[in-house]
Amino acid sequence: MPNLNKVMLMGNITRDPEVRYTPKGTAVTDISLAVNRSYTLDDGERREETTFVDVTYWGRQAEVIGEYMKKGRPIYVEGRLQLDQWEDKNTGQNRSRLKIVGDNFQFLGGRDGNSGGVEGQQQQSAPPQQQSAPLQQQQQAPPQQQQQSSPPPEQQQPAGYEPIQDEDEDIPF
Repeated sequence: MPNLNKVMLMGNITRDPEVRYTPKGTAVTDISLAVNRSYTLDDGERREETTFVDVTYWGRQAEVIGEYMKKGRPIYVEGRLQLDQWEDKNTGQNRSRLKIVGDNFQFLGGRDGNSGGVEGQQQQSAPPQQQSAPLQQQQQAPPQQQQQSSPPPEQQQPAGYEPIQDEDEDIPF
């Protein structure tokens, strides 16, 4: 039987990321994501619930998130579920925690960190594109680097960009 372990979430970071390094020098950062869900009860009352999810990123992605993200900023996260299990040293009880190991991410919102503005609206309304990590990191250049003598974002193409040829034009969607 085939298996699939894939998570896709959009939410706001609940605290400033802190980048740590392993003894071998690999960067790691843990972020907590607040994901909101709004719904209406049978009597018409609107409710909102928030789910908090822990996400761990490794390597260059951890460094980029630590450098550019702050508490409250929106982010799109892709990853896989991982179950951590351990024995509590104080009580001796077995403990477990389900978390996400991040594979990919995309910053959302404007340059000022708000989800408003043209840039934020475009990114939130369009479905996230799957990208390889190096290509994504090229697109995550700091805002200051993108402002100087560069064409508008609609005309910019990342290095190594090749348009995908649509081979399934006869399939109606």
